[in-house]
Amino acid sequence: MEAKSYDSLVEVYRGSLWEAELMKGLLESAGVSAMLKDETLGLITSPYNEVGGQVLVLVNKEEEVYARKVVERRQA
Repeated sequence: MEAKSYDSLVEVYRGSLWEAELMKGLLESAGVSAMLKDETLGLITSPYNEVGGQVLVLVNKEEEVYARKVVERRQA
C-alpha cells in the first residue's frame, strides 16, 4: 500500500459524530483515505444534538473529486 501525504486536506462532509464516522467508513471502503476533525467535541456533547458543533470529514486534496462523488451518492 502506498503512503499518502496529507499536505493539503479538504472538507468533504460535516455532521454529527455518528454521521461523520459513517461517511468516513464509506469513503475508506471506496479506497479514499479520510480523517475526522473535532470528533472529541462530538464526544463531549450529546450525539443526538448539534449544540457542540459538527465533526468534519477531511480527505487529501488529490482525492477530493472522487470523495465528493462518494458523499453525493450516499446523500441521494
